[in-house]
Amino acid sequence: AINAGEVDWWEQMPPDLIPVLAKNKSIKVENIDPLGSMGLIRFNFMFPPFNNQKMRQAILYAIDQNDYVLGIAGDVKNGHPCYSYFTCGTPLASEVGAEPLKGKRDFEKAKQLIKEAGYKGEKIVIISATDQPIVHSQSLLTAETLRKLGLNVDLQAGDWGTLITRRTSKEPVDKGGWSIFHTWLVGPDVTSPAVNFAIRGSGQKAWFGWPDDPKIEELRDAWFATTDAASSKNRRDHCADQPHVERREEIAIFLRSARRCEFIRTAG
Repeated sequence: AINAGEVDWWEQMPPDLIPVLAKNKSIKVENIDPLGSMGLIRFNFMFPPFNNQKMRQAILYAIDQNDYVLGIAGDVKNGHPCYSYFTCGTPLASEVGAEPLKGKRDFEKAKQLIKEAGYKGEKIVIISATDQPIVHSQSLLTAETLRKLGLNVDLQAGDWGTLITRRTSKEPVDKGGWSIFHTWLVGPDVTSPAVNFAIRGSGQKAWFGWPDDPKIEELRDAWFATTDAASSKNRRDHCADQPHVERREEIAIFLRSARRCEFIRTAG
């Protein structure tokens, strides 16, 4: 429809269509959001197996953000990995504590952590949405990686409306609950502890997944009380240095795609 001039603009087009539409001289493909968006994997902290910290840590050693960039953006020029809790390229961005996610993929290390966690073959339900290409691409990649680790994965795909309803469930997977879902957050929404709700550790009051981490809440409160930039930076890095808080990386594994919020607009 957009090729025929029947549609004026398109947000979140499938990545394989970008080069096709770019050949049309009446269509302009452009990035209108320099901060891009951050994709994430969200774990359910309430039930096995991801209520165990070592299970979440294991995934860090197996996930490759470059695969997600290609799966979502279609080309490395359209995005790049981001190993920070806060939007890359902004003042609070930091890679402190991100070594497990940045280094060479280590499936043996991941399998060892899974063994130490005492994983007993519990079903891991990944809920996805086929009408959201960003979400479903991430879901397929995660399911494949977890299966390579020998985990019992059940990918359940529906539509976005079903996903956002089901992710509110606090039931176990055999009663309609979930283990993992994927989504993305726009860059401005994750630039600091003030707005990044994905790092909150306020238990039942936290965002879906409900991590309970009083230490991260204490550090967030201290960040608000800080008046100078140096102390603010130290508190930001401290969040990634402390073993109890470092697991924020397991709550949300981020990747950055500069074209994730891209529009295709007709020229003229």
